[in-house]
Amino acid sequence: MDMEETSTPNAPSRRDLLRWGTALGSAAFLAGCGLQVAPTPGPLNSQAVAPPGVAGTAAWKAQPPTEAITVLGTRPTRIIVHHTASANVSDLSQAQAYALARSIQQSHFARGWIDSGQQFTISRGGYVVEGRHRSLEAAQGGTRHVRGAHCDGFNDVSVGIENEGTYMTVSPPGGQYAALVTLCAWLCQQYGIPATELYGHRDFNDTDCPGDVLYAKLPQLRQDVAARLGVSVRVWPTTRSGQSGERVRSAQRLLAAQGQTLGADGSYGPGTVSAVRAFQGAVGLTADGVIGSATWERLIRTVRQGDSGAAVQAAQGQLAARGYAVGVDGVFGPGTEAAVRSFQTSRALSADGVVGPNTWLALES
Repeated sequence: MDMEETSTPNAPSRRDLLRWGTALGSAAFLAGCGLQVAPTPGPLNSQAVAPPGVAGTAAWKAQPPTEAITVLGTRPTRIIVHHTASANVSDLSQAQAYALARSIQQSHFARGWIDSGQQFTISRGGYVVEGRHRSLEAAQGGTRHVRGAHCDGFNDVSVGIENEGTYMTVSPPGGQYAALVTLCAWLCQQYGIPATELYGHRDFNDTDCPGDVLYAKLPQLRQDVAARLGVSVRVWPTTRSGQSGERVRSAQRLLAAQGQTLGADGSYGPGTVSAVRAFQGAVGLTADGVIGSATWERLIRTVRQGDSGAAVQAAQGQLAARGYAVGVDGVFGPGTEAAVRSFQTSRALSADGVVGPNTWLALES
């Protein structure tokens, strides 16, 4: 997150839990985010991911925190990606990575925080450093989490990763992105976080972070992390407050089909946020009001010929928006089935006329 963002430091203390053994660096600064999904009992990957090299706080000569770090006895359920909004420096050295870590900590002290807000930082040179004390320790154990200060409202449930640089119009260097994939994969393995649960700071707070270009790379990041973990995932588009259009209208209709009371106006306003939170809470997901992959997977309903209702309207609306001649009447008749088969064929899906998970994903993407 960038130095100009404002984030209220958590009143409860924050503990660090991770210590690694390589470095990252360049100058940047962040603030606070957090998030939560039902914790899973263990790593979800089918192949072991080796721990990345991370330089602990001692390596870059961090100052002690100003008060005790809070170590929570629960696992984080998401990872939030940030950029530092600092210069895209050409110095890719470990020394620069360490200097960056020190500058971030001093900036966060100046905000009145007890320590660096983020759990980890990745320099443009691809060095990874521990941010808040004890973050590495916690991740190595895989059962506890250090409360950070990187994303308002979600610090108890998310790991924050700062990426040195400003990525509004340019991409991160290859080495930095590769380090991000490795770090995310290892954290997902340690905490049992699904590879789909990787988000940008802007998904939860009003900010440009992590930059337009890096944010646009998040679907690829989820796929790359899943591949590193040896799992196959459906990566759904993140849908959130402030957005509008047919995907939002579709989500609203699916929420109505799940018993939520709201209109399908295609605008993701406060009413939709409330409905999403209520649905998430009811199915055991983090009630953050953002429709990510985990929420989409629980929200969709398989519909087929003979079905009726708001979920059918959601499918029909998406088909109509793509030019198929279907009425959005909520009745899954022969015409809707024919349109579904045609759409499935156009997307190289099995043309069975049934709107199941893979067809829903294609409709919503």
